[in-house]
Amino acid sequence: MRICLACILLLPSGLCAQSSNHLRFAPTTFSPVFSLNREPALTIRAGDTVRTETIDAMGFDQKGVHRAKGGNPLTGPFRVEGAMPGDVLAVQFLDVSLNRDYAYTSESFVSRSMPRETLSSLKKPRLVKWKLDRQNNWALPDSALSHYPHLRNFKVTMNPFLGCIGVAPDNRKNEILSFFQGPFGGNLDYNRVRSGSTVYLPVFHEGAYLYIGDGHALQADGELAGNALETSMNVVFSVRLIKTYTPALQYPRIEDGEYLMALGTASEIPDALKKASKNLLDWLQKDYALSLQEATQVMSTNIEYSIAEIADPEVVVVAKIRKSALEQILHFQ
Repeated sequence: MRICLACILLLPSGLCAQSSNHLRFAPTTFSPVFSLNREPALTIRAGDTVRTETIDAMGFDQKGVHRAKGGNPLTGPFRVEGAMPGDVLAVQFLDVSLNRDYAYTSESFVSRSMPRETLSSLKKPRLVKWKLDRQNNWALPDSALSHYPHLRNFKVTMNPFLGCIGVAPDNRKNEILSFFQGPFGGNLDYNRVRSGSTVYLPVFHEGAYLYIGDGHALQADGELAGNALETSMNVVFSVRLIKTYTPALQYPRIEDGEYLMALGTASEIPDALKKASKNLLDWLQKDYALSLQEATQVMSTNIEYSIAEIADPEVVVVAKIRKSALEQILHFQ
């Protein structure tokens, strides 16, 4: 689906304009939680396309203005008209792009990533600013000349993506802090939640209450530093509803032109891996009508794993399979 940007009207902050279901939303407040208990920022319908923006994990917007407390402040919630418990919300990202020329990360490693003796040498991690060359799609540390003499020629290719996407969770308070993750989505920090991808989320409450945030210019697997190249983003997304999905979706799924990707979260990697694998198995059995025995042959010869996140309370593991492998599966009437 393509969006005609010429049809979008820019209005004062907090207002939106609608023309042929193309909406412009400029947030004025941001949420520190995925929650059912906040007033909807905007009500949208299946088929609508929304153009909006996110601020960075520390609460700064594209102009460097401090708009909210740090800790992954979220844009939303977007109440989706007609969404009911048991549905699946499909969020297609038409554009996830940078809207400023710098990002921040830190000189650190998270506890799951390194031996204790290594971590003890990084007692006072310094905040590091990176330059973002949007024209050439490169990022390079701004401190290279003064602090990192070996990195004077070091640059990386950027991959803008959203670290946070989720709906209101189903727990005692129907609310959870924005640096957590789980069946509702949340702080997934998976670097393929980007332009061209579709994220599938289980719906637990009427209206779903969708949130997005935590823009990253780049992050490798795991988020080893405890943060990525943190920055603000422009985002264009559309939504659709898959009604009364059976069997119920247990954890988020992601799809793009190359992969089907199934997520699992748990306190330790082995448990998250099992949940991700089962999520992918369920997907293949539902959409490709594979028997369990057939699935063993397809998955054992084609499955790939990514460790998306090890910095947060829950780790996130992704089980994925290339669509090109699935094209060979026969479909019977």
